[in-house]
Parts: sequence; C-alpha cells; structure tokens
Amino acid sequence: MNKVILMGRLTRDPEVRYTQGDNQMAIARYTLAVDRRFNRNGDENTADFISCVAFGKSGEFAERYLRKGTKIAVTGRIQTGSYTNKDGVKVYTTDVVVEDQEFAESKNSNNNGGGFEGNYGNNGQSAAPMAAGDGFMNIPDGIDEELPFN
Repeated sequence: MNKVILMGRLTRDPEVRYTQGDNQMAIARYTLAVDRRFNRNGDENTADFISCVAFGKSGEFAERYLRKGTKIAVTGRIQTGSYTNKDGVKVYTTDVVVEDQEFAESKNSNNNGGGFEGNYGNNGQSAAPMAAGDGFMNIPDGIDEELPFN
C-alpha cells in the first residue's frame, strides 16, 4: 500500500499551471516543511521539505486558498520518477501526489497573513468562547479541579 499522511507548513505560495487544450486541468506544486518529531541532536528543531503536487480540483483549491506559512494536512501517495536535464544528467524525483488536503489550524492562529480566508461551519457567527492563539479554548479559572487529567 502506498499511503502518505503529512502535516506541515507551505514554504512558499503554490506554483500553479494549467494544461493545454479543451479540458484544462490545474497542476499545483508546493513544498511542505514537516517538523520531525524526534531529532538526534536533542536541541535543534529539524524539518523535512516534501514536494507535493495536486491535480484538478485539488490544484484549484491550492491556488485559491493556500499561501506561504499555511499549516495543512495532506494525504496522498509517493510517486518517483526521473528525467535527463539539459546537461545530460539523470535527475531522480520524489513527490507526494495529493489526494486530499485540508487546513490544520484556524485562520486566527496563523498571524503571518497566509491561510484560509473563508468562514465556514458557524454560519458566519463568531464562535464563543474565544480560542487561544494555539487554537484551543481557554479554561476559566477555578474549573481545573473538575478536570479528570490534572
């Protein structure tokens, strides 16, 4: 089985091109910076930079909504390939072909200006109580004694 699940942030805005002909199709390419859960040095944060490609409606979605810094979750499959560059050197490629992509944080928690610009799910109403900057709801003072996981 060839199945990949990734969560990370876009390193730049997606690069989108359209195929030629009557049935044009969007092809979006972007790179995800995916943090490593564990690292050998213990103190340095490291990330892997994963090339992703989204076709059709997924490519159009990427073009419309995804921006540098947006945190997304992607599912797809790994695809390898190769080509010979203009210098005659064979180049090997590895991409994740996106099957599904979704936002992994709210618009408000991404303060760098990128990310989701719509408001779905609350019928335009603001949610209460307000979420903290990390996307979790604040717990009022004095209620922590009732929580089962102190």
